[in-house]
Amino acid sequence: MILLLHPRATKPKNRRLPLAVLSLAAVLEGREEYTLVDGNLDPAPGESLDRLMRDKPAELLAVSVMPGPQMVAAIPLCRAFREKYPAVPIVWGGYFPSLHPDAALNASYVDYVVRGQGEETLLELLEALRGRRELGSVRGLSWKDGSGLHVHNPERALRSPNEFPWLPYHRLDMPRYLLPTFLGSRTAVHQASIGCPYRCNFCGVVPVYGGQKMESPARTAAVLEHLRERYGANAVQFYDNNFFLREDHARELAGRLRPLGMRWWCEARVDIVLGYSDDTLRKLRDAGCTMIFFGVESGSDAVLREMRKNLRSEQVLELARRIREFGIIPEYSFIFGNPHDADRDTRETIAFIRRVKRINPQVEIVVQTYVPVPQREGMYGGVDGQIRFPDTPEEWATDRWFRFTIRTDPRLPWLPGHVKRRIDNFELVMASRWPTVQDARLPRWSKLLLRGLSSWRYALGIYDFPLELRWAQNWIKLRKPRFESL
Repeated sequence: MILLLHPRATKPKNRRLPLAVLSLAAVLEGREEYTLVDGNLDPAPGESLDRLMRDKPAELLAVSVMPGPQMVAAIPLCRAFREKYPAVPIVWGGYFPSLHPDAALNASYVDYVVRGQGEETLLELLEALRGRRELGSVRGLSWKDGSGLHVHNPERALRSPNEFPWLPYHRLDMPRYLLPTFLGSRTAVHQASIGCPYRCNFCGVVPVYGGQKMESPARTAAVLEHLRERYGANAVQFYDNNFFLREDHARELAGRLRPLGMRWWCEARVDIVLGYSDDTLRKLRDAGCTMIFFGVESGSDAVLREMRKNLRSEQVLELARRIREFGIIPEYSFIFGNPHDADRDTRETIAFIRRVKRINPQVEIVVQTYVPVPQREGMYGGVDGQIRFPDTPEEWATDRWFRFTIRTDPRLPWLPGHVKRRIDNFELVMASRWPTVQDARLPRWSKLLLRGLSSWRYALGIYDFPLELRWAQNWIKLRKPRFESL
């Protein structure tokens, strides 16, 4: 028996299909006995693990761990499991152990770490545990030798989703995962590719995956048709880091998705979509493309070069103008806090966002504070010598580093408190002046209230001390408790 654990990572109303452990389940299906435990659905995953162990002891506990809330949830579950079942090996996979393999292995309850794509690595690890191969031959695996030293095997090459079986959706209570969003009443999630071919030096995807592999448009459409026909899905969020690359691929995909009648959201690059023809953009809109998330990051060409974005600010402005013609909502993400001059960077980024909004008021703005992650070729801003990452999951789970991970109060040496407050205040004014269409639970009256309270601030560029907006946001949250249990 193989136990696949997906620790809780979000609120129940934001629950989505646990794609990480489902991908592992896909290669185990039909060849190994396994059980899925999803902490986003199961209110007591620890008790479920105990019950499963009583029914049939497991050979391995495989845990998917993202930085932040999911890592914090994984620690007590794995610690308790190790105390009760010390003979059962525990392996962590996912972004956290892939970015911080030594910190993960420093935990007494973590025996192995799978870095990057995990399907083949898991199967080969099982062979090694059964004495059929050497641990050192398992690519993508990190482990502890007999003396406790950490061993990091060579990287594993990426494989396309086409080369793996379909996800075993039948092993889940699917109706409980298809929840309402602004896209539709029963929204599914799907990942049609893995990795990213670009080398941006601030991104956590780059050090984990050395490239990108995509599934065919035919397979993407077939999976979505299955989700629609079998489970009633009527919308989808694509979790790809770059959903669009080649235009011919995008055109074929649009042609195959249009008959499904599903609205969808995805991520893409500004320069790629800007290079598409009007006809292709029209076809994407007609195929259900409702919103595209773009990692813009900065309005400064110098900063974009430093980030290795291979992007220019004029392309960002041109896309905002052009995409408006096709009724697709662009979602622009910006990273505030350049380590060389966070104050100046904040002022310039705010000014650039205002230019974007003048060109296309429908552009949704996502505000992020730069929080570095380990990079193979140096971190953005040259901050390698200015920060020391924690050595254990327990330290990562402390309040100081948890806030760092979720960006609420990262306490960075190059980010003064008054600059961080200005970023937060600007974000609040922006979110109030243009409430996102993605919050399907936000009543119309609350949007009108927020717009009314924030319009003068945005018009005059006054962002300091938005106490009335904080009060209004909190009051609105109290007025809609019935939506929080969805």
